[in-house]
Amino acid sequence: QVQLVESGGGLVQAGGSLRLSCAASGRTFNGLAMGWFRQAPGKEREFVAAISRRDGSTNYAGSVKGRFTISRDNAKNTVYLQMNSLKPEDTAVYSCAAADLPYISSTRYDYWGQGTQVTVSS
Repeated sequence: QVQLVESGGGLVQAGGSLRLSCAASGRTFNGLAMGWFRQAPGKEREFVAAISRRDGSTNYAGSVKGRFTISRDNAKNTVYLQMNSLKPEDTAVYSCAAADLPYISSTRYDYWGQGTQVTVSS
């Protein structure tokens, strides 16, 4: 079993930055690939970014590439999502998830955090 707890969400103006954190417990962190997903009101959950278990290879949705950076600190059992140049359309609940590989599909992830709200004002 894996427990995931996100933090770092909030309200920010367009063009601003936020860094989300996701702390994991319950299983060896470096054995997990990690992903970030988001869900806006009335919309389906969508993939944001993912990072592999050990070599740190990453994958991003086209809508965030160049603005968001996913990283991990295996010593701290934590994955981060640095979000720069935020836009109002980035407003959503952001959730981290864990799986054996850095999938794009949310259905492949076994464990989920509770989510953190990010609101970007125009």
